[in-house]
Amino acid sequence: MGLFRQEIGIDLGTINIIMYVKGRGIAVQEPSVIAILTRNEQPVEVGEAARQMYGRTPGEIEVVRPVREGVIADFRFTQEMLRHFINRIKGLKPLPPRVVIGVPFGVTSVERRAVREAAIEAGAGEVYLLREPLAAAMGAGLPVDTATGNLVMDIGGGTAGAGGGLVKGLVGGNPGGGGGGGPRGTP
Repeated sequence: MGLFRQEIGIDLGTINIIMYVKGRGIAVQEPSVIAILTRNEQPVEVGEAARQMYGRTPGEIEVVRPVREGVIADFRFTQEMLRHFINRIKGLKPLPPRVVIGVPFGVTSVERRAVREAAIEAGAGEVYLLREPLAAAMGAGLPVDTATGNLVMDIGGGTAGAGGGLVKGLVGGNPGGGGGGGPRGTP
């Protein structure tokens, strides 16, 4: 872990957000939800606190999922959620953190740009995007830099993907749907 800058790995999932800090381990594992005031769309709560508000709030507060099927459905609320968690992790470090974010296999360049911009606007310094099946292979300790064949399944609440390994990357992938595709306000 850097003295002045943290390194954070983010799984920005449809159902949960998980943030790993190098040298510390998992620092955030909370639902990917945000509670907002409907009259001005200002955030009220984020993560588990927002999930607990679902179904128990007055009409002027709505609990939403800003990530759908592994990609950003609401840029502003995703940015606010990331800002909340990055600030919680960052603490007193003077430099913005270096961040790696997993993205589903097959996302468009527009979706990739949205993830990168949301992270930068939320306070990240450098942002790198990594395909989720490749991140899963690396996390499982599979050889991703040799010419060996491995099949990796990445199953999440909003997406499921498979990737076959080749030297330094993926041969192909299968972006598929997961189980978290309910209506806008369903945590």
